[in-house]
Amino acid sequence: MGTYEEQGVARQWFDVADAAALLLDAQGRVTGWTRDAQRLLKYSAAEVVGGKAGNLLAPEDALRVPDLGQRCRRDGGWSGLLTAARRGGEQVRVMVRVTSAEEAPGPSRWLVLLSEMADAPGWAMSRPVLEQMVSGSPVGIAIVDTDLRYVWSNAALEQFGGGAAMTRLGRRLADVQPGLNSRSIEAQMRRVLETGEPVVGYEHVGLVRSAPHRETAHMMSFTRLEDEHGHPMGVYYTVVDVSERHRARQRLDLLDRAGEHIGRSLDIMQTAQELSDVVVPTFADFVSVDLLEPVLAGAELSAGPPVDPTDVPLRRAGQQSVHENAPEATFAVGDVATYVAGSPPIRVLTTGLPWREARLDPLAKDWATEISGGRAATFLELGLHSVMIVPIRARGVILGVTTFFRHRRQDAFDEDDLTLAEDLVSRAAVCVDNARRYTRERDAALVLQRSLLPHRLPEQDAVEVAACYRPADELTGLGGDWYDLITLSGGRVALVVGEVPGHGIDAAAAMGRLRTAVRTLAALDLPPEEVLAHLDDLVARSAREEGVESGTEEDAIAQSVGSGCLYVVYDPVDGQCTMAAAGHPAPAVVMPDGEVSFVDLPQGAPLGVGGPPFEAVELALAPGSTLALHTDGLLARGEDDWSVDTDRDRLRRALERPTDTLDVQCRAVVDALVPARPHDDVALLMARTRVLGTEQVADWDLPADPAAVADARKTAARMLAEWGLDELAFTTELVVSELVTNAIRYAIGPIRVRLIRERALVCEVFDGGATAPHLRHPRTTDEGGRGLLLVSQFTQRWGTRFVPEGKIIWAEQPLTDPSLQPDESA
Repeated sequence: MGTYEEQGVARQWFDVADAAALLLDAQGRVTGWTRDAQRLLKYSAAEVVGGKAGNLLAPEDALRVPDLGQRCRRDGGWSGLLTAARRGGEQVRVMVRVTSAEEAPGPSRWLVLLSEMADAPGWAMSRPVLEQMVSGSPVGIAIVDTDLRYVWSNAALEQFGGGAAMTRLGRRLADVQPGLNSRSIEAQMRRVLETGEPVVGYEHVGLVRSAPHRETAHMMSFTRLEDEHGHPMGVYYTVVDVSERHRARQRLDLLDRAGEHIGRSLDIMQTAQELSDVVVPTFADFVSVDLLEPVLAGAELSAGPPVDPTDVPLRRAGQQSVHENAPEATFAVGDVATYVAGSPPIRVLTTGLPWREARLDPLAKDWATEISGGRAATFLELGLHSVMIVPIRARGVILGVTTFFRHRRQDAFDEDDLTLAEDLVSRAAVCVDNARRYTRERDAALVLQRSLLPHRLPEQDAVEVAACYRPADELTGLGGDWYDLITLSGGRVALVVGEVPGHGIDAAAAMGRLRTAVRTLAALDLPPEEVLAHLDDLVARSAREEGVESGTEEDAIAQSVGSGCLYVVYDPVDGQCTMAAAGHPAPAVVMPDGEVSFVDLPQGAPLGVGGPPFEAVELALAPGSTLALHTDGLLARGEDDWSVDTDRDRLRRALERPTDTLDVQCRAVVDALVPARPHDDVALLMARTRVLGTEQVADWDLPADPAAVADARKTAARMLAEWGLDELAFTTELVVSELVTNAIRYAIGPIRVRLIRERALVCEVFDGGATAPHLRHPRTTDEGGRGLLLVSQFTQRWGTRFVPEGKIIWAEQPLTDPSLQPDESA
């Protein structure tokens, strides 16, 4: 016997119009047979009339007939599913409905209706089922005609606004939802009417009458309805509210966008502006970011909120509005943001707790004071109606506050919005704090680096010089590039450019050590290749010693080893230039006619790496030639097609551009080749050569005869008289006498005396000896040994430098009287 569920299913699905009918008597014999029954089961009336109904069923269902008979007599009928047996043994599943066909006072008869399951159109077969499904569905359902006018809708559609179903009839969507963008929805309906292709999962976002102050999202699907000839009759569509899912997706998208766009630089102000830009207009209509002033300076702050915010001013670091020029802003970016004591921004700053006001009092005044440019305006005048203030907190320290306002969007901020705002601000706070820490370290490194670089290059007559240094951007950090000009004996100068690998304070400190070492070695008047050899040994030894002591040999070597250095010595007396390089680009030379070439300089290994000895090259430079010494950051572009020739072509074009002065040319070259914030530090040192005139240099040879000392004194006195330096004659004769006497007494080979007049009076004595003299401090009873002691006391400085043919002992006397200085315009 069929279950109650079977009976219910049969009742709902049965459609009498398609059923096959037969009649049974009280004993269950067939008394009436129709053509539809013959069509369904393939038996003729003669074959079945008078037989048992059970003969028409499958064996398992035939056994149920007595029970079904009892139920029919008890309940007045039965509905359910049975398996019938067609003629030939084929079984077919049928839906059966048995109802009484009694005609009092005659015998009992039963009407049986059979319908094949395979031919049934399912739920559409039963109108009551269809009506129950669409009318009681929680999904909004409606039908519009070909003019897109409502002809039917269910009760669930009313939850989306637009009135009851009866009020919609004959009206279009724009009529029942005037605030909704109905054009896009009706465009989907027309598309379905024209093509017949359904549209599934169309999402529409907007305002509806049921929620006029909050944006809602609906998922809609559209299907064309057709008549029996396939002609369109209208559109059947469904609506589901997916606002919560839409808002959740918006929050995730906003957080993803914040992670992508906030903190792209290590600039505090830019990070604050990035936070403002991300949340407008998708989340708020106006946002301001106020940071404590010490944060912008990179200073350390104590944990917890400030005790007295009035002592620690806020400054507007970033803001954004849906309106151009942010008319809601009380302060401009960069201004001090001053708020009334006890106002919400101050409370948030002092308590560290966020604050939200869903609906602001429109007549209440803005919290900003009238001091520092603040204006007294009501929230109604500013057009603001909802607000949230969130503290900017990172690593237990409050850095400032972020304020979110709405005015164009009518929906107020809710608790979910506040949670999202806290997530956004917390992400931005970490970026702001990283930028603050970097600012502090970068400022310290910059101060250290600038203190180690020359504040001004010394004045001298050998070269006209200009320098330009551009630090790396904030993401890379300051490097260890440096440049220097060192005055040497005999009017010569040393031009130095170098680079320490790495960035930050360690690189700046290592640069300072190398620069000091180069200046110390330069004071020994060594040739360029020997300066680099000593420097190479110093770097390698220091790295090993520091690595052994600290236990981090690799780190120490990585910081100090691998530095590059270019050392150039220029002599203005004869225009000779000698240079050597350790892992550093060769300089460019700009000839007086503007032609640019590059020195063919052997490249030694970087400092501390080890390798073959350094080699020097010597070349003669015409007066007015320009040497361009630079670090590799000047030409670094990070391109795949990088080559030395390409870089040199770029530098050549930049150097060929005419400029008024050397200083302007130096900066123009850097601007042409390097961005405002380069990836690597850049140092460029340009030196235009000069040659001392014959009237500034006098030299003569002397025989190795003590009698020549007197002639040397007389010649020196005569030259000083010609130069107008008679007041220096006594000291100069003393210096010449002592130096020539020492050369005759202790040295071998020829002797040559040279006087050079530039910013100082230089006296040089050359001999063929290889032994350096040393200063003695004789006892009172000693008769000799006071020569060099007298020279050191009567001159500004003195020294010895070795040349391939011997050595030169030199001494300098300052020309303090400006009239004694040589005429540079001559």
